[in-house]
Amino acid sequence: MPSNPEFSAYHGATVEDEDDLLTSPEVAALFRVDVKTVSRWAVQGRLPSFRTPGGHRRFPSGEVHALLARSHTPIRS
Repeated sequence: MPSNPEFSAYHGATVEDEDDLLTSPEVAALFRVDVKTVSRWAVQGRLPSFRTPGGHRRFPSGEVHALLARSHTPIRS
């Protein structure tokens, strides 16, 4: 994900932190599910996320990979 200083300043994140965030389509690809399923998981609290100033969801990669490990779902390369 490209660096966005405005996003970093808004969320108190560093550029390195931004590299540890995944978009909904990226998460959907890892789980082999539809993007709407990922959004539903976020609303249900199954997968932590936050919204960017533009309204897009971002998911901490550590949380995503932890859920993958718990669900025994293989990660696609």
